[in-house]
Amino acid sequence: MAAEVMLMNEIEATAAQMGIDMNIDFSSIQLPPGENCGIFSDDDDVYHDDQLEFDSGFGNVIVVDNLPVVPREKFEKLEGVIRKIYSQIGVIKEDGLWMPVDPETKKTLGYCFIEYNTPQEAELAKEKTHGYKLDRAHIFAVNMFDDFDKYMKVPDEWAPPEIKPYTPGENLQKWLADEKARDQFVIRAGTDTEVLWNDARQSKTEPVYKRTYWTESFVQWSPMGTYLATVHRQGAAVWGGANTFNRLMRYAHPQVKLIDFSPGEKFLVTYSSHEPSNPRDANRVVINIFDVRTGKVMRDFKGSADEFAVGGAGGVAGNSWPVFRWGGGKEDKYFAKLGKNMISVYETETFSLIDKKSLKVENVVDFSWSPTDPIIALFVPELGGGNQPARVSLVQMPGKEELRQKNLFSISDCKMYWQSNGDYLAVKADRYTKTKKSTYTGFELFRIKERDIPIEVLELDNKNDKIIAFAWEPKGHRFAVIHGDNPRPDVSFYSMRSTHNLGRVAKLTTLKGKQANALFWSPGGRFIVLAGLKGFNGQLEFFNVDELETMATAEHFMATDVEWDPTGRYVATSVTSVHEMENGFNIWSFNGKLLYRILKDHFFQFLWRPRPPSFLTPEKEEEIARNLKKYSKKYEAEDQDVSMLLSEQDREKRRMLKEEWEKWVSEWRRAQEEEKLERQKLRDGEASDEEEEEYEAKEVEVEEVLDVSEEVLSFEE
Repeated sequence: MAAEVMLMNEIEATAAQMGIDMNIDFSSIQLPPGENCGIFSDDDDVYHDDQLEFDSGFGNVIVVDNLPVVPREKFEKLEGVIRKIYSQIGVIKEDGLWMPVDPETKKTLGYCFIEYNTPQEAELAKEKTHGYKLDRAHIFAVNMFDDFDKYMKVPDEWAPPEIKPYTPGENLQKWLADEKARDQFVIRAGTDTEVLWNDARQSKTEPVYKRTYWTESFVQWSPMGTYLATVHRQGAAVWGGANTFNRLMRYAHPQVKLIDFSPGEKFLVTYSSHEPSNPRDANRVVINIFDVRTGKVMRDFKGSADEFAVGGAGGVAGNSWPVFRWGGGKEDKYFAKLGKNMISVYETETFSLIDKKSLKVENVVDFSWSPTDPIIALFVPELGGGNQPARVSLVQMPGKEELRQKNLFSISDCKMYWQSNGDYLAVKADRYTKTKKSTYTGFELFRIKERDIPIEVLELDNKNDKIIAFAWEPKGHRFAVIHGDNPRPDVSFYSMRSTHNLGRVAKLTTLKGKQANALFWSPGGRFIVLAGLKGFNGQLEFFNVDELETMATAEHFMATDVEWDPTGRYVATSVTSVHEMENGFNIWSFNGKLLYRILKDHFFQFLWRPRPPSFLTPEKEEEIARNLKKYSKKYEAEDQDVSMLLSEQDREKRRMLKEEWEKWVSEWRRAQEEEKLERQKLRDGEASDEEEEEYEAKEVEVEEVLDVSEEVLSFEE
């Protein structure tokens, strides 16, 4: 610590040479709004601790110590080396690198100041380069300029630190223990973000938490529902808790645009793209991978849009968000990125490439991980005008062993769909006809868990049908396909388990002429919603695939989104603000009964809170299913109580309305009696209340000539 104090003494003297007053009262400085990670708070003291990092005013300056002491003639070379190292981390301000010189010896003093554009870049530079080995004799010691006061206040004598009593953190899974077994969802409408219970028994929502200006662009649940992430100008933040939704961690990344969690919630990936000052340069992309719990940057990637293109805006074909795709299931062991003629696969133990080199695959354009196993499926298109066929390969990690390969001929396009358990892979292959003037579609179906990974080819009855949508049954063996021409395509269901010939795909049924362009399976399988979104005006069909029958048809006019709750009991359909009218959402039962409807102006998002996987074994789940009637008695009684309560509430509501009506009628009758004498005076003593008896209603017929015409008739003799 004495070394730090000596360094700070030198810094103080140098600061004086730079004209920096180290005794400024920074408490009087007023920060502009939004500096706290871009979060506008409606609770003044929630982010009070955030002000600390800005109190000194030099949060974007670092001090790099243990530099070589060099004479004037080597000054520029050393400065160039330092600038090259630190400009890779962030943008150094103009004249932002200052290396002081001893006025007597004309040699450098062994340290320098570096000023970045943002405090976040300075923090990252400190974290990345503290302990950096320039050579054997010079290992960098990097400190924040703002740490000056902290080092100066260190007492000369050591004192043992105060041991604070352990206080356990809040249970972030407490919401799963809801007595009513309800699910939560988050909505954004206008400037408000709300977390709500779905109280379907009461046919309403119940508020959990609400905040204005909670995010500046969107919110996102983590894959198992532990965290709610918000996005701001200065980075992202995660929140959690039973009802309070306290901020648990924030992740500094200026101008962040996109975020993505790893499947096991261990890591958070953030993405930003900055337009260059020179129009001839490519956009500068920054991707950070954070440890969710600690907020530490585990690995960062920087480059041009050609390397990290999102949404097909240039770059490698097939790149879309997320740029890094996670493999290895919930363990978050691997992540990978598509590159030119390669797939770069990293492991999270060291955050480095497996075997320190990428997987070389000439002309690869797409890949996807198995949801459960460390297996990559990759696609390579045809080359040389068809001389080299297209192919789909399955590669096992980390050994990079090819498990299976299938050559495909006359291919125009290819898409890959994994079943949620990783049991099957469907490859939708669009093929050219012999004349090359049109295409038709077929499916290559891989049975991943069977010996030698057998492959079946499936073609529709009319192979010229256009494929509009495809979806696997979650945790199941069936899949659905929408095919044909709009406005009334067909929907076909298939099974990978034929009852007559095990190991063969079989068609279950085809539904003719459906107004559907999207498929939404229940998370538990068995049920599916056939939805007609956008141009189909929100047509909905709730279908039971076990019985192959329609349970209900309905409509949510102009619906833009459909989402099942994680238990498969309820379905939410919503109209977001892409339409100006009918913004809001409907909640339906699994069999298509409308439970309630909520209208919200400027409605942007509806997201069910995901649930983590069950801890029950398959055997235990099967036992519960067998004895479901025994378990259901308790809930049937509760449902009956709720139904009776709702009936009583309805009766009470009707009684109150009746009383209100009778009171209103009574008041008007009393007013009529009070005004009776006044009316008689106005009519010279005549009682107006009986005047209707003096009149007699008669029906009068009125004839009206509509048209008169003359016609001369001639008669033959």
